[in-house]
Amino acid sequence: MSEVAEPGAAGEPHGKSQVHGEHHAHGAQGTFRSYMTGFILSVILTAIPFWLVMGDVLGDARTTSIVVIALAAAQIVVHMIYFLHMNTKSEGGWTFLALLFTLILVVITLVGSIWVMYHMDQNMMPMSPHEALQRP
Repeated sequence: MSEVAEPGAAGEPHGKSQVHGEHHAHGAQGTFRSYMTGFILSVILTAIPFWLVMGDVLGDARTTSIVVIALAAAQIVVHMIYFLHMNTKSEGGWTFLALLFTLILVVITLVGSIWVMYHMDQNMMPMSPHEALQRP
């Protein structure tokens, strides 16, 4: 009969237990370096929009809005990669496919809502301000 070594037993290499020394196949583990990289990128991607808005650097509100939205999207990607450890390899790619499906549904919902509101605004019967005030 062979004996099974318990975690932390003297026969294990480097004195590590099996529980702490094994790699988990279900997802990537973050390192201190990857967490610090994600943190620094997050701080930079937060500070730049703050600086753009508070300093009125670009001078145009529309351009500033577009740049802030683009940096927000980049920060979402940084959080997903460095903190949530999402990639195409974790869990056989299913987390990435679920993310893509969710993004497609959100885009369809937002674009469809904007399209409906725009066409309702364009197709409504025009009314003068005086008529709007007299309406019950």
